[in-house]
Amino acid sequence: MRLWHEHLIDRLPRQQLLGQHRECAALRGNGWGKPHATVNYVFEHSYSKLFYYHHLIMQEMKRRGYKVTEEWLDPKYRGKKCTPLKDDLNIDINWLYSKSETIYKEHNECYLKECLDNLKEKGIII
Repeated sequence: MRLWHEHLIDRLPRQQLLGQHRECAALRGNGWGKPHATVNYVFEHSYSKLFYYHHLIMQEMKRRGYKVTEEWLDPKYRGKKCTPLKDDLNIDINWLYSKSETIYKEHNECYLKECLDNLKEKGIII
């Protein structure tokens, strides 16, 4: 699984959006720090960036009328089988909506094209 370029989130089909939520939940939980070729770059950044990205996914889900388990909106929540984070993450949701760059520097134009090509191979044209 991959984290789709964040500029695609509001255009992802249902299956990819909900899959992205599952992927983020897994990464925030027991998957944090476990190597996986397509998402290894996530572990080179702070955990808070993953929360910000996941927050964008959850907001899009809510916008479309999908139910989001409220616990995931807590930055320290890591799932039912993980203990919550103890560290203060200094999360500022206002930053998320005022930023001018992508959350992950890896989500550049080249990565956007790669994501679009990947979707096209699945028959999804965005």
